Amino acid sequence: MRRVSVFGATGSIGQNTLDLIKRAPDAYQVVALSGAGNITQLAQDAQDLNAEIALTARDDLYDDLKSALAGTGIEVAAGQVALNDAACRPADWVMSAIIGAAGLQPGLLALQNGADLALANKESMVTAGRLMRETAQNAGRKILPVDSEHSAVFQALLGEDLSAVERVIITASGGAFLGWPIEKLADVTPQQAATHPNWDMGTRITIDSASMFNKALEVIEAKEFFDFRPSQIEVLIHPQSMIHALVGFTDGALMAHIGPPDMRHAIGFALHYPNRAPLPVERLDLRKIGQFTFQDPDEVRHPALRLARTVMETGGLSGAVFNAAKEIALDGFLGRQIGFLDMADVVETVMDRLLGCADINAAQTLDNVLAMDHLARQEARSVIARKPI
Repeated sequence: MRRVSVFGATGSIGQNTLDLIKRAPDAYQVVALSGAGNITQLAQDAQDLNAEIALTARDDLYDDLKSALAGTGIEVAAGQVALNDAACRPADWVMSAIIGAAGLQPGLLALQNGADLALANKESMVTAGRLMRETAQNAGRKILPVDSEHSAVFQALLGEDLSAVERVIITASGGAFLGWPIEKLADVTPQQAATHPNWDMGTRITIDSASMFNKALEVIEAKEFFDFRPSQIEVLIHPQSMIHALVGFTDGALMAHIGPPDMRHAIGFALHYPNRAPLPVERLDLRKIGQFTFQDPDEVRHPALRLARTVMETGGLSGAVFNAAKEIALDGFLGRQIGFLDMADVVETVMDRLLGCADINAAQTLDNVLAMDHLARQEARSVIARKPI
């Protein structure tokens, strides 16, 4: 029986992970489940799976979670320290599905304490890719990609010589506003941006998809995960969201990973790796689909992709700056302090101010990453405060 933990259990990735675990309850012993504000869901899942411990990231909801699990024998905890402690508990496999830079430290601790890490928290690789890889190598553990694009690349590369890779194509749906004129985007509301045409995801990820910041993170993650050169990584808009990535080789061949827009595919591959197992996902009928379409992204409409190139070329702690500024800019948009198009302006302004500082090339340690993250968040809040509403 495999011991597993799921951090970010109440989000879309976490719920899809638990769906697969619940289909084979005798195969897994659930160690820890964590969530944030959805205490009802967290408590129910903890009971259904007889988890050893349930945690909320929010200290103010500790009493609510404790009350919901009273009499069950399940441990209850709250806050970042408790989350880090839970990540240190012995486990064979840990899903890291916490949104944002908050997922970095628990993922590192899970690796250090002997777990293979299924990584849906792309910010970990964006902010500290080298540190993540070195930690896994030193611990003798694996990092398994769960983003559909990176899982697709990972699968296409199995058994291949990495030196024969010529290019990698990451696909993007285009988000909710594909085809909208750029002048119309200035008036987009958070509610409009939080609706995705193909995927069922959380609010923050869906808005990041609409702004292409999610794809920008994935481009950086691809470089860090597979050690590709920035020039090898391409992005194509693919509205059908069924070809998740393609890998091109030096002989001209393209290997495409095709599957339905269902995150249980990538999650299931990571859960059962190195084996494949039957999954409850749609089997595609290509005759009904008829055709796949592609188009180039417009970096005028989506400057996040251009900024991602700058991060890849700069290296060091620039990923921490980019991600932290992006998270604060998204907060500003959700709080209606800035507009949809202003998010990229905020991130670029912060990058202009911080990427030239000496500390940007400091060693990629956890302390240095967190310090740069903190500095970039302060800078982003300052930029937003000075923007006209």
